[in-house]
Amino acid sequence: MAKKVVGSLKLQVKAGQANPSPPIGPALGQRGINIMEFCKAFNARSQEMEQGSPVPVVITYYADKSFTFEMKTAPASFLLKKAAGLKPVGKRNRAKGSEKPGRVVAGTVTAKQVREIAEAKMKDLSANDVEAAMQIILGSARSIGIEVKG
Repeated sequence: MAKKVVGSLKLQVKAGQANPSPPIGPALGQRGINIMEFCKAFNARSQEMEQGSPVPVVITYYADKSFTFEMKTAPASFLLKKAAGLKPVGKRNRAKGSEKPGRVVAGTVTAKQVREIAEAKMKDLSANDVEAAMQIILGSARSIGIEVKG
């Protein structure tokens, strides 16, 4: 007999850095999910990823308090900022795009880098081929003020 799905939850967790502190702990705890079990499983599965990169996670939890989770690829904006070489700034230590996208250029990437990002994100995008995925990534680049050369 299949388990009864109670619900699902989307989180964005840094690779290899899941811990029971907020925002992970409260989000899982109020749904009756074993927090430490999730943290250990997530950290084990994210070992081969770049440590500290944001990883979107979809957690499905069941009536018997068990859960499964699916890890997706890092957000396109993170990959674009990394490819453009934008340095982390501010208290949260995050790379920022342009304050005025379309007017002020925050950085540049090549068409080859856009293709690599599109190929990496293909399974998470609603695109049928790499060219369509590249158009989605180009739109993300435009919205954060990254110029594409070539």
